Amino acid sequence: MKETNARGATPQVRRSAPKSAANPAKTPETSASAADSAAAKPAPRRPGRPSGGAGGAEQRERLIAIALALFARQGIVDTTLSAIAREAGVTPAMVHYYFKTRDQLIDVLIDERFLPLRSAMGGVFEAHPDDPVAALTALTLRFVEVGQAHPWFAPLWIREVISEGGLLRQRMHERFGHDHQRAAHEAIARWQRDGKLNAALEPSLLFQSLLGLTLLPLATAQVWRNDLVPRRVGAEEIARHAVALITQGIRPASPLKPEC
Repeated sequence: MKETNARGATPQVRRSAPKSAANPAKTPETSASAADSAAAKPAPRRPGRPSGGAGGAEQRERLIAIALALFARQGIVDTTLSAIAREAGVTPAMVHYYFKTRDQLIDVLIDERFLPLRSAMGGVFEAHPDDPVAALTALTLRFVEVGQAHPWFAPLWIREVISEGGLLRQRMHERFGHDHQRAAHEAIARWQRDGKLNAALEPSLLFQSLLGLTLLPLATAQVWRNDLVPRRVGAEEIARHAVALITQGIRPASPLKPEC
């Protein structure tokens, strides 16, 4: 016979309260899942700081491209970092994160844009040491190729390099001097002494002439292409015209002599 308590009731078994659907009990499995979900969430970004990695590199390249376009269109002096930020649709703090000052930005443009192009345009005299016509023809074609591949190059060069008081010209001369130009002038003078190049040419003006025949039409294309012209003139026609002018001048081509 089962023993009863003092009130004669049978002993009751204590049962745990039913689990609430709104607050289920945690198990090792659910705890691990919650931890994984928390780890998967990215940490909140700090305001005003660009993300690193590929996105940050793309943003930097985009700001450089916008800066080059603005410098070519309105000049370096009249383009502030704030203007670049407005054009890019970002805050000035974003631009200052990549480029502390405009001078630093100019140095970046020289190192990462102009020096590679300068190297690409160099070497023609070394490749044709005894043939000035071939060297100057190759240089002319290269000017046009670079201007066509980089639409900002021709107007920026006209505005900031070959014009008096150009800020980019000053910075490049401060950093690299005039050794490159002196070497080119010496090569032209040597060709003239050897009778391989017209002695009436002025070495210091020859490069200005080549630049005028190539970069100036490319930089002002939007102006003269609006005029009445017999047909569309592009980079190929500019290159052909410049090469014909420097190699044959304005005289009509001599007729070919019949072979005997």
